[in-house]
Amino acid sequence: MIPLKFNWAPTEKLFEIGGFGLHIYSLMFIAAFLLGLRLYKKMFVKENIDIKYLEPLFIFMVVSTLLGARLGEVFFYNWDYFQDHPLEILLPIKAIEGSSMLFGLISGYEFIGFRGLASHGATIGILIGIYTYQRIYKFKPLLWILDRLTIPVAIGGFFVRTGNFFNSEIVGKYTGSNFGVIFQNRGETLPRYPAQMYEAFGYLILFFILRKLYNTPFRDQKGFLLGLFFIGLFTVRFFVEFIKESQGGFEVAMPMFSTGQWLSIPFILLGFGILALSFNKQKA
Repeated sequence: MIPLKFNWAPTEKLFEIGGFGLHIYSLMFIAAFLLGLRLYKKMFVKENIDIKYLEPLFIFMVVSTLLGARLGEVFFYNWDYFQDHPLEILLPIKAIEGSSMLFGLISGYEFIGFRGLASHGATIGILIGIYTYQRIYKFKPLLWILDRLTIPVAIGGFFVRTGNFFNSEIVGKYTGSNFGVIFQNRGETLPRYPAQMYEAFGYLILFFILRKLYNTPFRDQKGFLLGLFFIGLFTVRFFVEFIKESQGGFEVAMPMFSTGQWLSIPFILLGFGILALSFNKQKA
């Protein structure tokens, strides 16, 4: 039997100057935001929307995504750690083991960039951020904005999970066979499922489906793309979780599913609800 495994030990940083460097993971986030901006601009032009609304939308998206993703990681997965390290919640630092604390502040730490971002938190953050944006710039209804945002967010998910693969994080379980990826920079010698890339390609397929449907009459059916997005993205997440290593959270208290699966279920149900309302309004 031909082994279908390969070793994986990528360089996480593209370059480093004075202790600061550009991580591939960070580059993937930059690519996701810039490509998302370009895609949304094309939609604005296609539908004759004033471009002046695009820049503030981009700012709201970046801030709400990063803030929501970070707080999701803190409260959904690692509150036991962050309650004792409050500075690390919003600062790109990590306490050096054995460093002293002064009035709750870290006197010894290292710059690590922003690591530990939860997609469920990002989703909640985006919904809150775009709701706030729409209340300020009332050029279109909230559902119009969210329907179109599903396309750049889906491709953004592909880039972020690819970044996780380069970081050798959010790994899959051991395959127990000659199939899989050996994450050598984790000090491992046995292959794991490349769960990050399974998820990434699932999001990529969803991106192409949503983009194709945008160029059909479904574009004008309010809530259709958003409902389909929630169903598609979080269904992918739910099933990939079966082969993903535990990331912690509250699954110890609720062992039937992983934390990621429990958090995905409400979004899947929300997607079906939005889709049902979308079709009901279409019939009315």
